[in-house]
Amino acid sequence: MRYRMFFLSLLSVATSGVAFAQPAPASGQADPTTQTLLQRIQQLEKRVNELEERDRQRTPAQTSTPQAPAEHEPAAQAAGQPAGEHHVPATIAQEAERHYPSLQIRGFGDVDFSATDQKGSNSGFNLGQFDLHLASALSEKVSYFGEVTFTARPAGYDLQVERTIIRYDYNDYFKISFGKYHTPIGYWNAAFHHGAWLQTTISRPEMVQIGGSFIPVHFVGLLAEGNVPSGGLGLGYSVGLGNGRSSVFSRAGDSSDANNNRAWVATVFSRPARFYGFQFGGSIYRDKLTPLPGQNFSEAIESAHLVWTKEHPEVLSEFFNVHHHDLQTSRTFNSQAFYVQLGYRLRFQGKKWKPYYRFEYIHRPANEPVWDFTGVPVVSDLVGSTLGLRYDITNYAALKGEYRNDRVGTDEPRINGVFLQTAFTF
Repeated sequence: MRYRMFFLSLLSVATSGVAFAQPAPASGQADPTTQTLLQRIQQLEKRVNELEERDRQRTPAQTSTPQAPAEHEPAAQAAGQPAGEHHVPATIAQEAERHYPSLQIRGFGDVDFSATDQKGSNSGFNLGQFDLHLASALSEKVSYFGEVTFTARPAGYDLQVERTIIRYDYNDYFKISFGKYHTPIGYWNAAFHHGAWLQTTISRPEMVQIGGSFIPVHFVGLLAEGNVPSGGLGLGYSVGLGNGRSSVFSRAGDSSDANNNRAWVATVFSRPARFYGFQFGGSIYRDKLTPLPGQNFSEAIESAHLVWTKEHPEVLSEFFNVHHHDLQTSRTFNSQAFYVQLGYRLRFQGKKWKPYYRFEYIHRPANEPVWDFTGVPVVSDLVGSTLGLRYDITNYAALKGEYRNDRVGTDEPRINGVFLQTAFTF
């Protein structure tokens, strides 16, 4: 309306000036000045109509609550502005809002109770590992991951750096990282880490036990990994080079290797797209061991795994062969181990209940010198069964109960035990 009042005032002034300044035209003749003025009046009226229409459209948009633009829609277009006029796509705006480094911390913990009929053992409660996962994006393709644990000991708490990894993601087919890993050999050691909540059971199989010696649980060096273009077969790989075991077999060479020979590991696996949660594959590990000065053994570990983690049912199985070759005497020794774990998440009561069973087996030659270099066996024969039940209180906490029956050694009596655990993540 303000545009029309301004236009009428301007029109009255203009027409009055023309009327007084110009004589009346002769009959049948068109006054050029009048024609020009009429044309300008029509243009001004058209412009006034356009301005008023735009003003009517803009007023409701200003009084209403602005809505966020749709995903991948330019913010300016969503606000009614034409494309190309000072707008920034939403994807670019999101990139601009990212901050590096971006640290995220995830924690795990558990409280346990155990009671066995083993001679000399005491029943009671104990605190499990307090575990922290630290992840930080350093750029779009560079990230860091770390894992530290606090383990209760009689004299206090033992702090350990379990993993520290910096990774460069070139693409899905090639990613390279440097640091300390859980050795990517087999399945369990690379899939389940120190947070007990992550795994179905209370304990790990003895062959991949944290602090065990049957396989090198940790590995320090570099690792290349990625997918292999294979369609529905879903092939993947990992190849690592670094320090193997230290002179203490249960520990990795964090500060340096025990000798001038590097360890290497290679894994190939398949995750067929047709069978969700199904994976099978194999690994090879090579290293040189120096348990004591002047003693040298070559170590070769072959493994195979087949798992199905769909939980209806859950099937986990692995096999390891550890081959040691004495470089002084040329004698060879082979130790084997395997486990099979079956579980099934029941479909009633919100799928909170999950019974499971695991059988595990370890065999070592009686004259195997590597496992006894300290005078105390670090690996013994084992035949064991575990029967358990897991109840998920929430998505972040679970109760577990297990009965175990194990025979450690060839001539030792069987050990029966009851174990309880509450495990959680935060």
